[in-house]
Amino acid sequence: MNILLVNHYAGSVDMGMEFRPYYLAREWVKMGHNVTIVAGDFSHLRKNNPEVTRDFQEQNIEGIEYCWVKTGAYHGNGAARALTMFRFVGKLWFNAQYLVDRYKPDIVIASSTYPIDTFACQRIARLAHAKLIHEVHDMWPVTLIEVGGMSRKHPFVQLMQWGGNSFCRNSDAVVSLLPNAKKYFMAHGMKKKNFFCVPNGFDIKEWEQDQAKLPQNYVDLLTDLKNQGKFILGYAGGHAISNALIYLLKALEHINNENIVVVLVGKGVEKENLQRYANEHSLKNVYFLPAVDKVCIPILLSYMDALYIGWSKRDLYMNFGISPNKLIEYMLSEKPILFSGNVANDIVRESGCGLSVEAENAYEISKGIDYLAAQSIGELKDMGRVGREFAINTYDYRILANRFIEIMELISK
Repeated sequence: MNILLVNHYAGSVDMGMEFRPYYLAREWVKMGHNVTIVAGDFSHLRKNNPEVTRDFQEQNIEGIEYCWVKTGAYHGNGAARALTMFRFVGKLWFNAQYLVDRYKPDIVIASSTYPIDTFACQRIARLAHAKLIHEVHDMWPVTLIEVGGMSRKHPFVQLMQWGGNSFCRNSDAVVSLLPNAKKYFMAHGMKKKNFFCVPNGFDIKEWEQDQAKLPQNYVDLLTDLKNQGKFILGYAGGHAISNALIYLLKALEHINNENIVVVLVGKGVEKENLQRYANEHSLKNVYFLPAVDKVCIPILLSYMDALYIGWSKRDLYMNFGISPNKLIEYMLSEKPILFSGNVANDIVRESGCGLSVEAENAYEISKGIDYLAAQSIGELKDMGRVGREFAINTYDYRILANRFIEIMELISK
């Protein structure tokens, strides 16, 4: 099949996030399919953006044909970023026939975070007589309202809802990362039979390859804590409000066991606030470290005794669920997980790889930490082993790519 995947922010291992389009496309290429990813030349998620001098400039990465669209740079989530969305979708719309003639797609996948890319993708699919799949990464505009605090009447929110309603009605399949989104999309016009769930995943070879060395100061700190017999609860990832890390710090105020320490690795808008809170409350058992490269994550997590992941308490997560890459990385590390969240799909509880407690409840989090710290090494290893087995059998991108192809074949009959 000729597959045309449209994702404004698509990246690669070398460029950085978003990784999902790259991993799926790479597997499809291995299966013998021709895959083109159409993406913008700038993304705030990438660590390296491509050098693009003209629209629809091509670049081959591991057999995947990347087609770059000049959208311009931006900072933050304001009007400049919104303008790049309109520029990206507009250029695809007006050059739809060129893309059809150039790539002759059998399948068109609209995969951007925002739903208005459906309009350009619908046009491309119609001109090519191709099947259209809309892949939902984030629940826009619900996320804009519940997390971003925007009004339902805001013109941008209404525009995104218009796009959402359109892809629900006009896509041959809707693929969501979130398992509990079906009823929402059906309420906006999607046929029940058109819904499929393909969660986030991982590349096992990348996880098991030779990892980059941790900075020596990280190694020295973690080794020293281990030598002191400390129980290390680790966190590696973004420091945003949605990660609910403030409740982890508050939980430490309920813990009397001096052998328990927390190590937080990462960056984000909340990091300074978290450090200030720790200083103001004289928390001596918490350490803050800068973010590390993705290739360092496996060796970093190997130093931890257990891992923490938290989610803020929102209807969005209760209704639709979550699909965090961080949780998959935790499971692959074979470490037990303490999860604080009220979500529709509690993967930690489902797999048995750790302990789940209520979201934003510092006392319950502290009890969870005490519980894990009291377990034997064998019991902790058993929880970690169960998590890794669950991840390998569920989230390997080879499995997910096959599932996606099955969907393509089903709607093409």
